[in-house]
Amino acid sequence: MANYIMLQGTSSHVGKSILTTALCRIFFQEGLKVTPFKAQNMALNSYVTADGLEMGRAQVAQAEAAMLAPNVDMNPVLLKPTGNSTSQVIINGRPIGNMSAKEYHQGYSLKAFDAVKAALDRLDKNFDMIVIEGAGSPAEVNLKANDIVNMRVAKYLNAPVLLVADIERGGSLAALVGTLELLDEDERDLVKGLVINKFRGDVSLFTPAIDFLEKKTGKPVLGVIPFIERLGIDDEDSVSLDDKVNSDHDSEIKIAVVRTPKISNFTDFDSLAGEVDVNLIYAAKVEELNGADIIILPGSKNTSEDLIYLQKTGFINTIKKFAKSGGAVIGICGGFQMLGSKIFDPLHTESDNDEVEGLGLLPLTTTFAADKFTRQVTITDIDFDFLNTHITGKNLDGYEIHSGITEGLDNRKIVTAKNILGTYVHGIFDNDDFRRQILNTVRLRKKLQPIKNTRNVRAEKQRNYERLAKIVRENLNMDFLANLLKI
Repeated sequence: MANYIMLQGTSSHVGKSILTTALCRIFFQEGLKVTPFKAQNMALNSYVTADGLEMGRAQVAQAEAAMLAPNVDMNPVLLKPTGNSTSQVIINGRPIGNMSAKEYHQGYSLKAFDAVKAALDRLDKNFDMIVIEGAGSPAEVNLKANDIVNMRVAKYLNAPVLLVADIERGGSLAALVGTLELLDEDERDLVKGLVINKFRGDVSLFTPAIDFLEKKTGKPVLGVIPFIERLGIDDEDSVSLDDKVNSDHDSEIKIAVVRTPKISNFTDFDSLAGEVDVNLIYAAKVEELNGADIIILPGSKNTSEDLIYLQKTGFINTIKKFAKSGGAVIGICGGFQMLGSKIFDPLHTESDNDEVEGLGLLPLTTTFAADKFTRQVTITDIDFDFLNTHITGKNLDGYEIHSGITEGLDNRKIVTAKNILGTYVHGIFDNDDFRRQILNTVRLRKKLQPIKNTRNVRAEKQRNYERLAKIVRENLNMDFLANLLKI
């Protein structure tokens, strides 16, 4: 039987995912067989496991920190917003349909808790420690009766809870006191300590606040975790895009990722942002495309609606002119579908639009189907021209998540036409040599010397997990935690 520790927050985006990741690495370092767990994720950033099942990206990073292969038992319920207060509901890695927020919360969520309990029971048999992440706040009184990711999980397992607040957004003391006040007595009893996250400055000046919190709540403050610059760990959802720090503005290559309303899997581009010669931005306005060397159309949970958004805002005309002038345009998954001439949706899988005109930059058409394709892929050989440069390579790893069937692929995983490149493969830029070859095509065009690849993105991630664990160890009361968990 496993031991449990749960992190809940005073609100969304207080750093629960990152602290869960840190504890996964710390417990792994202590020699424990540890796994992450989050009962229900609401995110457009997802991943496909080796057995073709879909789960939230945050638990993938946590699994990597625990030195595990991702498994859907770590995230049995995934909600992917599609628009109009509606989400695709994915149970145990497979979509079961779209539901409105009301349909899900008032009619289905407690049924989904059966999948949560079954996943926990399986993990319980195979691990020494389960580090559990909550979602949002456990004190949302309008959602609490049907909530399956916070206190319902804690009470089911009798798991000790650490309550996390983000001091950077302000009001953290009030948020901690107010959250505890709104919990039921048995729920408050499960909260064993408080954590202040994303602290900047001299922590000694915060001592009066710590004393106040402990006296007011009767709960110990177990740590004040500093704000960590350039963490280098995958973010959970597009709200994190607001916190993205652009690369050096003086970098030689500017890459603009078009920030559509339903952008998904934006972590596809984190490895590009880490290159010394790249300034990567997420362009929410057309004028932000100015000066770009590469424009990227990212994945989308609602491709046709995002296409209509691009038409209305003028992005499409700008991208077409850019491509016609020889500018490099790359599309990933939904962005790849947008590069074709038409998108058809006869079953209204994604929206009420029967068809939407694409950019017409690749000779492809896509028709949405009821079934979703989710699989890991390896491109054994690549051999194509892009920007008048020959690109080669072997064994590029990635994964596919899409509903559309695209005509004109001819079994190709990467489709190119001079300065246009499209692929369904997420994570393709995490392949180091491929990423550097693509960037070097731009360097050659700009009469710059190519750069030899010296990076290993996967190794960098592991170093980032080690760095995170060290910082959290130094700022969290690990002795208290060890006594609490009896480890």
